[in-house]
Amino acid sequence: MTLLAADIGNSHTFLGLFDGEEVAHHWRVATDERRTSDEWAVLVRGLLADVDATGITGISVCATVPAVLHEWRDMMARHFPQAHSVVVEPGVRTGVPVLMDNPREVGADRIINALAAATLYGGPAIVVDFGTATTFDVVSGAGQYIGGAIAPGIEISLEALGRRGAQLRKVELARPRSVIAKNTVEALQSGMIFGVAAQVEGIVDRMIAELGVAVGDVTVIATGHLATLLLDECDCFTEHSPWLTLQGLRLVYERNS
Repeated sequence: MTLLAADIGNSHTFLGLFDGEEVAHHWRVATDERRTSDEWAVLVRGLLADVDATGITGISVCATVPAVLHEWRDMMARHFPQAHSVVVEPGVRTGVPVLMDNPREVGADRIINALAAATLYGGPAIVVDFGTATTFDVVSGAGQYIGGAIAPGIEISLEALGRRGAQLRKVELARPRSVIAKNTVEALQSGMIFGVAAQVEGIVDRMIAELGVAVGDVTVIATGHLATLLLDECDCFTEHSPWLTLQGLRLVYERNS
């Protein structure tokens, strides 16, 4: 079996090609709501051609953008009819009890992250996903999804500041030389990097306290394409799993095939 996993987010779509249980190849492309199913097919086939894929027999997808998911459904039906497809949505077996007021409103990617965290690391665990939003998802010791938090992502926070600040501009997301910056560019970088680091550590500390367990008993996992910016700035992380969502998609596919 050759499995293609696709995590369709608001800003980016992450694709991973599995060799057994490992992500053998991966790509990140822009999520464009105007892209048609045929255009997605051309893009996906072009990426697969570079790695000499022998044929996709399975596709596992989760999406936070309904318009794009609609095009993916059409693409899978017409361009990959031989592949068994699983779309993560209500009714699909994940094995993760969702203890929320309204389980259906929880993003599919967050449930997938919880599944991967519980399966690969065990609970209790906290997943911090650095994407368009910075999300915090909590898994109990029994493998239940018990809730979380959502904060503005690093990139959109920086973009909003640039739009609303007359004398501010877009800067590269990078670690500045020091917290006390000597110029406007590094001042923005300091506020973003160290500000988010303090936010992450503060929320994680509060979550662990609310769980009522020892700090050392909780696995704190960093994931998402911006996670590398914060790894060295946060002492709370015990694991870095860049393909956690893709691994969760593999697990869901296996449970629904």
